[in-house]
Order: sequence, then C-alpha cells, then structure tokens
Amino acid sequence: MNSETSQIATPAPAPLIDPFARPITYLRVSVTDRCDLRCVYCMAEDMTFLPKSEVLSLEELDRLCSRFVELGVRKLRLTGGEPLVRKNIMWLVQRLGRHLDSGALDELTLTSNGTQLAKYADQLADAGVRRINISLDTLDPAKFTAITRWGNLNQVMDGIAAARAAGLAIKINAVALRGVNDDELHRMVSWCGESGFDLTFIEVMPLGEIGEQRLDQYLPLSMVRADLEKRWTLTESDHATGGPARYFDVAETGQRLGFITPLTHNFCEACNRVRLTCTGTLYMCLGQEDAADLRAPLRASDDDTLLTEAIEEAIGRKPKGHDFVIDRRRNAPAVGRHMSVTGG
Repeated sequence: MNSETSQIATPAPAPLIDPFARPITYLRVSVTDRCDLRCVYCMAEDMTFLPKSEVLSLEELDRLCSRFVELGVRKLRLTGGEPLVRKNIMWLVQRLGRHLDSGALDELTLTSNGTQLAKYADQLADAGVRRINISLDTLDPAKFTAITRWGNLNQVMDGIAAARAAGLAIKINAVALRGVNDDELHRMVSWCGESGFDLTFIEVMPLGEIGEQRLDQYLPLSMVRADLEKRWTLTESDHATGGPARYFDVAETGQRLGFITPLTHNFCEACNRVRLTCTGTLYMCLGQEDAADLRAPLRASDDDTLLTEAIEEAIGRKPKGHDFVIDRRRNAPAVGRHMSVTGG
C-alpha cells in the first residue's frame, strides 16, 4: 500500500435512519437500575430491583455500545439508576474511551446524582469524559434529604467540587416540583451562574408508580420561565447538546438555562436518541412502551450479524413522538416502567 492510499480515511458509517428521516446518533445507556437515592419523582421508596442475572455484563455493554458506534452513533451517555454505583464501572468507561481516541465517537458523558463523584471524577476525566450532568433539585440540605428520601447534600457538593477540580464541565439538571422547590428556582439560577454551571429545568415525567400524586408535583415550565423572566434576561440560544432541552442565554450570569418540557411542549420533532437498558432492551422512545430485545441476539452469536439486524429493525419502527400526559382523569402513569429502568 503506498502512502497516498494509506492516508485515505475510512468512510464514516451510514447513520441509522428512523421512519421520519431522523438520523439516530445518540445512545443513552442505563448501566444499572440501582441507585443510592430514592428521589420522590423517580422511584418508590421500597424499590424492587432487577435480579443481577438479568443485567448485561460490562463486556456485553461494551460490545453493544461499540456496535452502535460502528453503526453511526456519535454520542454515548451512561445513566442509571446511578451509573457510578455499578461495580467496576470504570472498566466500561475506559473501554468506551477508545472510540474517542479513534475519532469514531464525538462524546462520552454521563448523568449522575453526584454522590460518587468525589471518588471517580479524576478517573472519568482520564478516560476522556469532558462534561457531566448532575441531578440536583435543591440547595437546601433538609429539602434535599426529603426529595431523595435519605441523601446528604454535602456528599453531592463534595462530588461537584471534585468534578470541577478534575476539569469536567458541569450542567445541573433540576426537576421543577410544585410546592417543593418552586421557591428556590431563582436561587438555583444564581448559584449556577456564580459556579460557572449551565442549568436545565425539567418537568416531572409520568413514568412508573412512585407512591406520589404526580399532578400535585407537576409544575409547568411555561410558568417557571415567566417567573424567571421577571428577574433574569433570557435570550433564546441556538446551543444544542443532542438532548431535548431548549436553551436560553442568561445575560446576568453568562451561563445557559435549558428547559425540558415533555408535557407543555413536545420535543420530539428532531429526536436523534434511543435508550438501552442494562438488560439489553432498546426503547426507541422514552414515552412509549414499544421496545426491542437486543440481549437475545447479542448472546446468540459472537458474530454481530443478528445484533445488527435487530438494531436496524428496531430503529425502523421508532415512533414520531411520545404520549406523555398528566391529568386527574388518568390515575395511572403514562408509562408503567420507572425512569431508573429506562435510564435517566
């Protein structure tokens, strides 16, 4: 092979295309359904977790994720539950980091509750993770314990400090909860601005029985935004991260503020995402029950032919949008599975 031929780059794989001509370039992977917190909008207090025999091994998760990368996925986000409570999770993070080194993957990131970041922040940065999302709904220690049922805010703050020290860019995700944290949303904007963090507010999503009345929790972000605009100058931004948030620049802080509104504004038009559970189930939409079993073809053969066929068939039936709704006439959640099963 001459030098001129050897410099020809290998063509990028054709992206996975859904029935609505949307390229699927973003895979969110739940590496565990387990968590060390029990947030009131996410889990029941007395959760029953999956038997470990049903959960994919880290080697199987690596193989699955790598196949998606080979099929054109450019962004991987590890989620849970809490991803950092999975035993030996850094092995998987380091393995997936090889796709960053090769240029096949643009970004490897994760969503965390922050409790384990003091332990893992440096290792994450070394593996190629450059930014993380941290779920934090309040800055009040007592309120934090109430929302998470037993969490310690100081532990999360120590994790955030470790992530900053490791050079990780941080975005805070906060679920807006009526009567719970609606009195400190301005404070959240101010604190994130002072800390150099972007912030995204999220409407509570109707997934899984949690022992709470979601209509009582539900706070429309249209109301939140209107209230915030009384104090902050919000200018719509064209910033995009591949996720569903609509972003605004906050003039007073220099940071971005996002809104994820599955109920007041359907964000499905440009959806480029699918979600893989720790059991190998692929959900083409967070708000739909249709799913594909990838564990069976994964384990049926060391060859990826059956796996690839299953992935492509699943993407071929990705729906146009979700069916989230909250009202008093519908007592059951829109989707029966908990958020921790699908991946946050």
